[in-house]
Amino acid sequence: MKLSLDATYSTGKNLTGVGIYSREMIWGLAEAHQEAEFRLYYRTHRFLASRHEVYPSNARARLLNDLPFLPQFDFFHGLNQRLPRRKAKRTVTTFHDLFVISGDYSTPDFRKRFTEQARDAAEKSDLIICVSHFTAGQVHELLQVDKSKLRVVHHGVRFPAANQEPLQLNRDKKVILFVGAIQKRKNLGRLVKAFEQVGSDWKLVLAGSLGYGSAEILEQITNSPRRADIELPGYVTDLELENWYANCDIFAFPSLDEGFGIPVLEAMGWGIPVFTSDRSAIPEVTGDAAVHVNPEDQDEMIFGLKTLTEQAGLRRKLSQMGMERAAEFSWEAAVDQTWAVYKELL
Repeated sequence: MKLSLDATYSTGKNLTGVGIYSREMIWGLAEAHQEAEFRLYYRTHRFLASRHEVYPSNARARLLNDLPFLPQFDFFHGLNQRLPRRKAKRTVTTFHDLFVISGDYSTPDFRKRFTEQARDAAEKSDLIICVSHFTAGQVHELLQVDKSKLRVVHHGVRFPAANQEPLQLNRDKKVILFVGAIQKRKNLGRLVKAFEQVGSDWKLVLAGSLGYGSAEILEQITNSPRRADIELPGYVTDLELENWYANCDIFAFPSLDEGFGIPVLEAMGWGIPVFTSDRSAIPEVTGDAAVHVNPEDQDEMIFGLKTLTEQAGLRRKLSQMGMERAAEFSWEAAVDQTWAVYKELL
């Protein structure tokens, strides 16, 4: 059995959520199904970087040429809501989110290109994997895909190793941590305003690279009366992220729109109490194990964040509830469920 996957986003530095998902699926599927042969296709701009990867014995890297006559696939899985121009005999596509279509979070040119690729992938797919029920609803409503073609497979989470000893950072204040791109969709302007109302014994760390709308956010931070207590470390490596997880007291993620929300699940896996929004896919992931607020209501955000900073007992309770909730998600389960989708077509 030969299975082809678009591995483009699984390689390189600074992996995003799609990259993490792609890597977990590819390596997990190859390890779990030694009887299958996996062809990992990379688009031109990532193919050279893939040459440095060490692949499972049953996987081989290939160049994905988007010419209309090459290549021909018996089975193809597009891991990021995008497919080659030539339709495969059997096709599965993973859809992560459609916020580029539904919200003002990108340039018009990017929105147009994204929408065309998403509609093309939806039309060509025999089955579509959605990373949340929320995303499945968006695919049905925005792309007019029949519900019978949709399968929901949640992401997983990696827990810290039991013998892991992260670096202990020198801290003079308790830490509220955000992880993700510094961009409009993440609602960081309102988070900064909410932070300005918490006690002076707290600091805010916004870890991530710059994204759409970051200039306005950075200007707000510069002019904030709490500027000295706001840290911007930029994109952090896996080791640096683990150190921040091990040394923070609250995880804040008041995003306006998420197809899943991997950082929230990771934080809960580390036992960090979570402050987040009450919309899109986030409540589906967190259940009752977080403080949820309306991300567009500034007063509600202030009240929620202040409450969590002032109540250590609530933080301890959410820490335990978060770890229990995160334990319900695993990449192993995601791999098994994805394989079940393959079996439907094979």
